[in-house]
Amino acid sequence: MKRAGLALVVLVLAGCGGGADDPTAKAAVKPKPQLPGGGRVIFAGPKRRIVAFYGNPRDAQLGTLGIGSPAEAAARLKRVAARYAQPGRPVLPAMELLATVANAAPGDDGLYRSRMPAAMIRRYLRAARAVGAELVLDIQPGHAAFLPEAKHLERWLREPDVSLALDPEWHVAEGELPGQVIGSVDASEVVAVGAWLDALTQRLDLPQKVLVVHQFTEGMIKRRELLRPYRSVAVVLNTDGFGTAVVKAAKYREFAKLSGFAFNGFKLFYEEDTGLMSPRRVLRLRPAPDLVVYE
Repeated sequence: MKRAGLALVVLVLAGCGGGADDPTAKAAVKPKPQLPGGGRVIFAGPKRRIVAFYGNPRDAQLGTLGIGSPAEAAARLKRVAARYAQPGRPVLPAMELLATVANAAPGDDGLYRSRMPAAMIRRYLRAARAVGAELVLDIQPGHAAFLPEAKHLERWLREPDVSLALDPEWHVAEGELPGQVIGSVDASEVVAVGAWLDALTQRLDLPQKVLVVHQFTEGMIKRRELLRPYRSVAVVLNTDGFGTAVVKAAKYREFAKLSGFAFNGFKLFYEEDTGLMSPRRVLRLRPAPDLVVYE
């Protein structure tokens, strides 16, 4: 009897520690992925403003992001972005890399576009992370559809700090050549990309992503009434096109009236603009842009 009682005591004592309700035994809860700079919603808590460099290193003519090494471009971006910071509205720097580039030649598949190598995208992602920036992968699809090009980039979009941009100017019909005509996109294509990206973001429990759609003519996004908001993707309609400050501001106001639920973007061109607008002048636009892109 004494041995049985001793064994019972040992069993009871063994069950008193390290049980399911013991907080010391619980596995550490893995924190959810965050945006660069913290948080999970880009335009809320606090409402950030994105300032981006656009381009591709294959040719400096494709934009300022491609000038110098990725690290050099990131350093320049950080200096420019700092000029847009305002009380209560911090800046999120972004590198908008042309990941699919429209071509004048058809290529082997006849789609008039080139997909950039993984090594290039990896270098820019590494440079973006070094300065706390978002990487935005831009698609110039040529004759291809936007959704297959977006899905081709899924391995990168599964990262918490990688977003997407669509360039309808470079989306042309069969028989047309990119760069010789101004392309366009039907809003149903944008909706399909947005829905796919939103589902991916939610499934992986990633922080909010942006979906930038460039435009500089009203017909560049056809049937825009079909556009809709998403739970985990913020749609930004970016006013593209170069010119004088007066013309650019007027075009921006015109498109801002059509943006509806979407956020507003504004693009600047270092070479083509007549009198580059200063950050102070850009911030005086109404509504103030949520995204500012430099090409």
